[in-house]
Amino acid sequence: MKHVIIFLFVCATGSALAQDNVTWHDVTEWGVEGRGWGRQERLRWFDRFPAKAEKTVTKAVWNLSRHSAGMMVRFKTDARAIEAKWKVLSPSLGMAHMPPSGVSGLDLYARDAKGKWRWAAATRPNKQEMQATLLSGIAVGMREYAVYLPLYNGTESLVIGVAAGAKFERLAPRLAKPLVFYGTSITHGACASRPGMVHTAILGRRLEMPVINIGFSGNGKMHKEVGDLMAEVDAACYIIDCLPNMNAAMVAERCEPLVRQLRKAHPHTPILLVEDRRNASSWLVPTRSKYHDDNHAALQKAFKQLQAAGVKNLHYLGGDLLLGDDAEGTTDSSHPNDLGFFRQANAFEPVLRKALGLK
Repeated sequence: MKHVIIFLFVCATGSALAQDNVTWHDVTEWGVEGRGWGRQERLRWFDRFPAKAEKTVTKAVWNLSRHSAGMMVRFKTDARAIEAKWKVLSPSLGMAHMPPSGVSGLDLYARDAKGKWRWAAATRPNKQEMQATLLSGIAVGMREYAVYLPLYNGTESLVIGVAAGAKFERLAPRLAKPLVFYGTSITHGACASRPGMVHTAILGRRLEMPVINIGFSGNGKMHKEVGDLMAEVDAACYIIDCLPNMNAAMVAERCEPLVRQLRKAHPHTPILLVEDRRNASSWLVPTRSKYHDDNHAALQKAFKQLQAAGVKNLHYLGGDLLLGDDAEGTTDSSHPNDLGFFRQANAFEPVLRKALGLK
């Protein structure tokens, strides 16, 4: 009979399982960023919303909140190879317009010698439960890494593996106030090729800030119930980017109440209102162009009315050039490709820096 010997090592930072010369580290033991609402009860560890939200938000929002969009775990290691084992909630690993690498995959970044985050490796999911070598042959040295979790699937478990004997330092989620992005499928991450390419993740790296992503595909509609949950988070800035899922009448009805709801709970926190990006083909489709015109006008009116009413620290980002001016920034006219997300991050960055008082 073949015997398998398992050694359990306990260290100051928690426990780790060493097997087959690989030591596996369960990320739930030190935490991921992008998982807000503190220690409130969750039905699943990687849910974005606490369990109580199931009773207040719509069924669609609740189901989408089970996705791990925006979550990221950090660690340091001198390992020459980094492995991962993860399991996702749904067997639907990809979509017609978005690859499994973005929907259900992991995305590895590392800091270079100058402290800049640089992409390192991504994955190619082909089943619900995966084990993969993220990167091997890594240059000698201790460095910081970040792994972004699946965007459009729920994460059931995630462990990071390094060679037994390699140094491994678990980096707890930063305590700085997060950027809270409330939006649609675009905020959710459609259609990034990998999780680290969403504009929310790009901005988190550039600004060196934690990010909470509460984008809900087709269901970012300025709901009061979502606003109640947002108000529980002491954010660095609230970014409201819901127009792609709304029409002008909905914007007129819901924008001002949502802003006032957040402002009542947090009198001084910056709030950024974002216009709808224009569909790449809207220049050829007059009805679609008018839809964007009407949405933009409704948001601009709400913004001006709020300012006139004395609401302070309110900021605005126009939508016409969010994805560029050449119609090359989308996958399907609506959802950004990686180029579109990069351009969108470029548009957001100066506005957020000003709102946050950063250089």
